[in-house]
Amino acid sequence: MKICIGLSGGVDSSVAALLLKQQGYDVFALFMQNWHDTTGTLHGDCEWEEDRSVAEMVARKIGIPFHFVDLSDVYRQRVVDYMFDEYAKGRTPNPDVLCNREIKFDAFLKAAQDLGADMVATGHYCRKAEFTDAEGRTIYRLLAGSDPNKDQSYFLCQLNQEQLSKAMFPIGDIIKPEVRRLAHEAGLPSADKKDSQGICFVGKVDLPVFLQQKLKSREGDVVEIFPSFYDNLPEKTTLEELAEPIVYKPSDGKVIGRHIGAQYYTIGQRKGLNIGGHKESIFIIYIDIINNVIYVGEGQSHPGLHRKALRIRPEEVHWIRPDQTMAEGEERRYLVRIRYRQPLQEATLISRADGMYILFDQPQRGVTPGQFAAWYDTEGEMLGSGVIDR
Repeated sequence: MKICIGLSGGVDSSVAALLLKQQGYDVFALFMQNWHDTTGTLHGDCEWEEDRSVAEMVARKIGIPFHFVDLSDVYRQRVVDYMFDEYAKGRTPNPDVLCNREIKFDAFLKAAQDLGADMVATGHYCRKAEFTDAEGRTIYRLLAGSDPNKDQSYFLCQLNQEQLSKAMFPIGDIIKPEVRRLAHEAGLPSADKKDSQGICFVGKVDLPVFLQQKLKSREGDVVEIFPSFYDNLPEKTTLEELAEPIVYKPSDGKVIGRHIGAQYYTIGQRKGLNIGGHKESIFIIYIDIINNVIYVGEGQSHPGLHRKALRIRPEEVHWIRPDQTMAEGEERRYLVRIRYRQPLQEATLISRADGMYILFDQPQRGVTPGQFAAWYDTEGEMLGSGVIDR
């Protein structure tokens, strides 16, 4: 079997390549460049060139062929343009999830297959399993990584069965310190390389500067909502009410500052507003993109930061395991996370005609439209996901 390892120059993909080679597979490395523009990036202009150089050295050290592919055009169309469009709507996208669905296990997979690959391997900390159902079909399962501190299954929450059938995750059952140890033991040039941060293949960015490539700056008010505002609100009792965010207006609070454009911010954000005079940090609780107003509240326990439920539109509900699809009116208990690294939360999924509702046992902080909610069973298998609508 011929395996293509997506070699990024980082230690995780390097060790994944090493293990595949040691296991006797016919392995080759493919490095992809997805971004040229350095506008808004906080690292060196030629960071991708350094990554490619390290990746080439790793491939040489392991003794596998090295190839290069430029996917920057498709990356801009499918990931970056999507980002700009979502931020323009006042939503917060997750480019890493999109990158895996649209690039690594689509455009990159096709490039690898053109080079003769049967499978594509990555350095993700997650696991894959499979079984044959009663009708003789192979069903692929996506499982959380064995390292609870590095589990990256969330980033793969939009993959489908066809994509999983071609995927391999060689380090999914290894913890990060062991990955570092294996890299040192093998003398890999990436052994001490720091983990990448920021937007997938773009890097760490100054988000407003990055977004200003397409979204113009427009000053507006920052309005603080005080806890007393919630004293007179009617109690939410129905599922639809619990999933509906509070819509604020300027008269509900007090103007405490100015911002450079509502589209540059996200719910739950506490940095970047540069507004003082508070004992505790202030957090963004609501974004009015039409009127260009940002609403904030003081402290992590502010009532506006927490919600018990959310909704996913019907067309945005994705089942990694289509055989587990819920029928309209059905309810199930799952473990859910609404952001990477968030501990799994107990919740009830409720399938309705107008979408999938997730009702949490405990109120959730910073429910953010545009982000992905992913649900797991108690054994750590991720079964599906969807874009949070509200």
